[in-house]
Amino acid sequence: MKLSGLLLFTLFLLTVMSFSLPVEAYKNYTVGDSLGWYDVLEKPHVDYQKWAADKNFSLGDFLIFNTDNNHSVIQTYNFTTYKLCDSSDAPENDTIEWSSANPSSTTPYPVSVSVPLLKVGMTYFFSSDYDGEQCQNGQHFKIKVTYGRGLPPSLRSPSDDSLAPISAQSGDDESAPDTIVPSNFDNPKDADDDESVPSKSISLSTFSELFGVRLHVLLVVVGFLSF
Repeated sequence: MKLSGLLLFTLFLLTVMSFSLPVEAYKNYTVGDSLGWYDVLEKPHVDYQKWAADKNFSLGDFLIFNTDNNHSVIQTYNFTTYKLCDSSDAPENDTIEWSSANPSSTTPYPVSVSVPLLKVGMTYFFSSDYDGEQCQNGQHFKIKVTYGRGLPPSLRSPSDDSLAPISAQSGDDESAPDTIVPSNFDNPKDADDDESVPSKSISLSTFSELFGVRLHVLLVVVGFLSF
């Protein structure tokens, strides 16, 4: 009975310790890293889907697009818009043009665009200029945004809709309801500039992994003592 009581008490302590672990801080991601935001006609080695594949995107993170005035930054939650590489007929509530191109300019100049991630679920990015040619030539990618720590106060809207999961629409892979972008959202911050108080929540997968390892070790010890 003493050994069983010790086991239960130890399991309780492990549970409390696991839930006190901090959640990963907000991050800034520079799209394409040093290659920036261009199509393959200008940067033959860009592969934005490959760039995004090994990253974990969460609410409150920022994507930084370093490009020039000949390329646009379009964000949409509508898979059909993304697939067509065309935002001209996209509804305002599911597509945002963060930066437009200026094809008439004879002298390109640098443009840097900071895009906050405000919705859980699938999000699509592309450049729609030159009749979708840039998008068709590799200037596009999609990501899945998780809840993470949730939105920081500076990015929260008066409505809780910005925290709602995205639901699929007929004919689309993933799409979303209205997108509300606060007009006064903060510029990107480094992770150290954000809230330093650790969250008291942890993802289920992390908890399961940590708890499973500790429980395995504990059971081995208990089995040895019983033997």
